Amino acid sequence: MEYRTLGRSGIEVSEIGFGAWGIGASGWIGAREDESLAALHRAIDLGVNFVDTARGYGESERLVGQVVRERAAAGQQVRVATKVPPLNRQWPARAGVDPAETFPGAHIRESVQTSLRVSGLERFDLVQFHVWHDEWLGRGDWLETVGRLKQEGLIGLFGVSVNDHEPHTAVELVRSGVVDAVQVIFNVFDQSPLEELFPACEEHGVGVIVRVALDEGGLTGRLTADTVFPDGDFRQRYFRGDRLAEVERRAAAIAADLGIGTDGLAEAALRFVLSAPAVSTVIPGMRSVRNVQRNAAVGDGVPLSEGELKILAGHRWDRNFYS
Repeated sequence: MEYRTLGRSGIEVSEIGFGAWGIGASGWIGAREDESLAALHRAIDLGVNFVDTARGYGESERLVGQVVRERAAAGQQVRVATKVPPLNRQWPARAGVDPAETFPGAHIRESVQTSLRVSGLERFDLVQFHVWHDEWLGRGDWLETVGRLKQEGLIGLFGVSVNDHEPHTAVELVRSGVVDAVQVIFNVFDQSPLEELFPACEEHGVGVIVRVALDEGGLTGRLTADTVFPDGDFRQRYFRGDRLAEVERRAAAIAADLGIGTDGLAEAALRFVLSAPAVSTVIPGMRSVRNVQRNAAVGDGVPLSEGELKILAGHRWDRNFYS
């Protein structure tokens, strides 16, 4: 496993991190606790030292805390990031909303304290707001609260999880110098962070955590027009309408252009993300030991060729995810 520095923080994080939404059984249906714990342990065995969870991920914080505490007792350090949900429970953050409705100081503190209690941890290496909008800069008491939580040693770094497919809504925050890291969707289909957000992060020393690198499974080569998701699984909405058929077609086209089988698509998609210099770590969801071993192997520091990157750049797919 290769490691990169998380922005200006000086913290070294594994190229492949562990996205822990799926193990919490909140939006992804079918997670089993024994399998989730085994996957977490195997990831750490393979060098993964960064785990991303959230207050809203069901049982995820509890499971992550259990594993991290066990590893700490054995002398191994695993960096843990969690997220504070918006008080108004609105995803994505909308323009025109006062920060007092989303991240008032009392709510931030209560959420962090609850996460610490559930996880059994004494501090988090990174706490992120689960949505963000640049309109909140200079308003509300969120920044003062974050500063106090840092001083009290309850959190190490502060970050935000950028609105889905709206990287422009956090560019001014990055330029302000008050944020340590941003988490953003970036993949072969959604390449929009390359335009403004990534250059700003590089200029200001802000770490970049990439989520949805495999397009919720769309870039694994395993989804087809006939794929059926369990009742209650969020992917029923994500791949609504004719999107499964379109994903199958586009995935096959990418594999053909690269001269690989669709079984090699996930690896190529992860390497595409890691080829961006601004990226600190990518956090694919991994609910099984098999997925952990497949994904962790990509964190070997081997880049894609310029030719491969040029091919993948041509497969950008701009979609309206909210209609």
